[in-house]
Amino acid sequence: MSPLAARIHSALPQTQCTRCGYPDCASYAQAVADGAAEINQCPPGGAEGIARLSAITGRAALPLNPANGAEGPRTVAVIDEAWCIGCTLCLPACPTDAIVGSNKLMHTVIEPDCTGCELCIAVCPVDCISLENVTGERTGWHAWSQPQAERALQRYAFHRSRKPAEPDQAQVDGADRKRAVIEAALARARAKRAKRAG
Repeated sequence: MSPLAARIHSALPQTQCTRCGYPDCASYAQAVADGAAEINQCPPGGAEGIARLSAITGRAALPLNPANGAEGPRTVAVIDEAWCIGCTLCLPACPTDAIVGSNKLMHTVIEPDCTGCELCIAVCPVDCISLENVTGERTGWHAWSQPQAERALQRYAFHRSRKPAEPDQAQVDGADRKRAVIEAALARARAKRAKRAG
């Protein structure tokens, strides 16, 4: 990472949400430093984040790009225990390892470690994860702090250090079996919901 990218990176909220269009905050910081990305692509940083990047890069402040999302309050993920099937798909999706659980057991979120990135929502096959506003009207950096960003970055670095290399065929076969188990669990969960609704 270049020195300019490192300064930009330190000014980002470290939610690792990918809403900027890059796989993590470090990649976005490098893209901004290289001139490949604008300074207005980070919804969690909001207007204050754009002002910080403007001061670092010398570029004019721009309104937040709506294609990347909107500035909003900080949220945390909440798992509905009644619907969680223990599929574990949310565990690797969480960039800060804020979700704990085990196969076929209910999962839960460690609230102080959740950055509200929303990445767990898309992978949940039973839609049992929702977001809860924890900062009221405060948005962007007014809903986040530098110590929280530093902790999120530490947790993300640890998460990445444990990430396995490319899967071998045995892992692919295991993933196919897991997908079949999840599909069966989904069918049971849908039947259960339909029975309750009827």
